[in-house]
Amino acid sequence: MKKVEAIFRPFKLDEVKEALLEEGIRGLTISEVRGYGRQKGHKETYRGSEYQIEFVPKIKIEIVIDDSLVEKVVDAILRTAKTGQVGDGKIFISEIQDAIRIRTDESGNEAL
Repeated sequence: MKKVEAIFRPFKLDEVKEALLEEGIRGLTISEVRGYGRQKGHKETYRGSEYQIEFVPKIKIEIVIDDSLVEKVVDAILRTAKTGQVGDGKIFISEIQDAIRIRTDESGNEAL
């Protein structure tokens, strides 16, 4: 099993979610997060005053899937979250040792 974590722009959430549903992803976790990458935030102007936004709002999704679905999930996220601009986000893939469904005690892929 693998865990795919993707951090991307908030306005892309609906597109990403629909693409993942089309790929058969049944469950995911979504969090509103803040952070910065290479651009170190950005400057905005409000009523003539310029101020620095250090932590940019982003969406983080977490999906635990069977190894066979990783490529489809990553392709779906890349296809829908990309704008071509600095700050589009990142995708992280990590190994999951086990998953256990609390309600039924199922483990492994059956718990997904």
